[in-house]
Amino acid sequence: MESNSAGRPTHMMSFTDAIQNVLMNNYANWDGRASRSEYWWFILFYVIVGAIAGVIDSIVFASDAMDPAAIQMNVGMIAGLALFFPSLCVVVRRLHDLGKSGWWNLLVFTIIGIIPLLIFMVMEGEEHPNQYGEVPTNTLEHDANIHTNY
Repeated sequence: MESNSAGRPTHMMSFTDAIQNVLMNNYANWDGRASRSEYWWFILFYVIVGAIAGVIDSIVFASDAMDPAAIQMNVGMIAGLALFFPSLCVVVRRLHDLGKSGWWNLLVFTIIGIIPLLIFMVMEGEEHPNQYGEVPTNTLEHDANIHTNY
């Protein structure tokens, strides 16, 4: 584990490692901690998937877009549903990195509560292990991937 004297990781998690960690290793994991880089890389991935799904929907389902009675499962809705749960989990784990309960995520239901949540997501996490676990290392153990060991 590479860390500086303050206990935080010295490097940022890569884009691909963040996506793998959220979707493959922690899809439904509320426990532990998520670093800023893991959180923000996943948010970028979420936005990119949403944009691509929106483009696909506008091309494929353009004729049904004006029909108010047309309720359909389009690509954007499927992508949003698939990524909703892991996005909640990574927010909770990010709050854990700050030493806060995942219940702070309920602030999003108040309009003004979005501001403190955004501030929390930008803040540096605690420099020492807390009640939610060890300091994130921003490193994945690639040899431990169960999907490649047959």
